[in-house]
Amino acid sequence: MATEHQTPIPDPQRRANAREYARLRRRVLVVDLTLTVVALLVLLMSGASAALRDLAGQVPTYYGQVAAYVVVLVTGAGVLFFPLSYYSGFVLPHRYELSVQTLPGWAADYAKGLLLGLVEAVLVALPVYALLRHVPGWWLWAAVLLTLFTVLLANLAPVLIVPLFFKLRPLEDGSLRRRLVELAQQTGTQVRGVYVMDMSRRTRTANAALMGLGNTRRIVLGDTLWQRFEPAEIEAVLAHELGHHVHNDIWRAIALDAALTFAACWLADLAARAALGPLGIGRIDDVAALPLLLLVGGALFTLLLPLTNGVSRRREAAADRFALRVTGNPAAWRGALRKLADQNLAEVDPPAWVEWLLYSHPSIRHRLQAAGEGAPLHDVAPHARKVNSAE
Repeated sequence: MATEHQTPIPDPQRRANAREYARLRRRVLVVDLTLTVVALLVLLMSGASAALRDLAGQVPTYYGQVAAYVVVLVTGAGVLFFPLSYYSGFVLPHRYELSVQTLPGWAADYAKGLLLGLVEAVLVALPVYALLRHVPGWWLWAAVLLTLFTVLLANLAPVLIVPLFFKLRPLEDGSLRRRLVELAQQTGTQVRGVYVMDMSRRTRTANAALMGLGNTRRIVLGDTLWQRFEPAEIEAVLAHELGHHVHNDIWRAIALDAALTFAACWLADLAARAALGPLGIGRIDDVAALPLLLLVGGALFTLLLPLTNGVSRRREAAADRFALRVTGNPAAWRGALRKLADQNLAEVDPPAWVEWLLYSHPSIRHRLQAAGEGAPLHDVAPHARKVNSAE
């Protein structure tokens, strides 16, 4: 049975570090968005996109040209954003003692991520450009295609994508495994086993998830969580994840994403028809117009962040309530939240505008308060006991 710390352990320096880390990450986000917009506009207005299209035109077939353009575009983005990715993904986590990954290891992961992005981009671009070339109402069918691709990725991620970066091993049989499987069964959720993921090779942060859909759904615990959290706290974290499945939040999120994708494709079609002439691009199926389509779609998703994050926060709060109701152990849930906040260096009480605009989850302060926590949030415990692996 998990117990809360009877004596709060104030750590003002760690809380200050969390606020500073959050501010720096927000600045990185602003730079990332600005750089993306500027790069796409330069491609379009300078004629660089048309020049890249002409270069890809040396490939014999139309679809080969589309693939070549996409490969060069994604590779160029990977090179352009490499310094920012290095700073945000390697420098900052090491500065704040969140990462243990070596530079060669991080670079290998970056390369694998870039290669994976290339494959995904080409697999999506080819059928979309087939629709652009041959179907008048291309945007409708493109949105359907993109939504199906999202569902497929969610289903295959645990078996094809996650193993590219992490090793998963079955959790040893024992009371912890049994109680997690029983909790899933109690909520009517079928899982294909309980696994431990070797997050500790890269990071000190903790996480757990239900990965996959249908017959690929499985419970995955980061070893950084499994080693430091009490069994009841792990159970509470899993109960929160199960709440999303019981509430059909995954399918609701896919439906919302599909609606936004439909809107983005429709707006991209309108923008392309209005702007291609002035940009010197003759047809919408000209791959040189791709930066415009990306710009319009990205702008819509970015502008609607307050809406989508607000919907997400409500779902997360409902999953929190579900975890409390199913486990009947608010102390364990509060203990898990405190440890997650400390281990992940989360800003427990962000400015209201930051939470409204950028947070997909309620702040730790709000989550603790909803779980019956009335004390100020200066009691994040810097240490946690290891779960007994023999249980």
